Amino acid sequence: MKSMFESATLDDVVRRINSLNAGSQHLWGKMGVAQMMAHCSVALEVATGRRIARRVLIGRILGPMFKKRYYDDSEFSKNSPTHPTFVITDERDFAAEKQRLLGLAREFSEGGEAKCTREPHSFFGNLTPREWGIGTYKHLDHHLRQFGA
Repeated sequence: MKSMFESATLDDVVRRINSLNAGSQHLWGKMGVAQMMAHCSVALEVATGRRIARRVLIGRILGPMFKKRYYDDSEFSKNSPTHPTFVITDERDFAAEKQRLLGLAREFSEGGEAKCTREPHSFFGNLTPREWGIGTYKHLDHHLRQFGA
């Protein structure tokens, strides 16, 4: 499985983000492209430890049963519920969100496992840095595919 801690994976993610434009349309879901990039940026802020997303009750109950799906070879399900911290409903500036996402993706990747958060995931609980690296890639990949990138 790919990990955001691999330079080739970062290069691919950057290329895919750069392929998006303000008019990119979603293939599923409700977010616009700038909202999706803001959503992914918040997730990266959590993964880097810049932001903390508190554990949700449903995650404490069901998280352990689904934890492996965060870092295995399966794709994320479309239209899955989203933790309130990650919900973006307001309009966003495409160019600003794109630069923010590119910067955070590079920061997370280049920081490596040593710079990964030690806080638990809001749904899955405690993750190793390796699991964060894989899961973060899977999350970005999911949303980039959502916009055909």
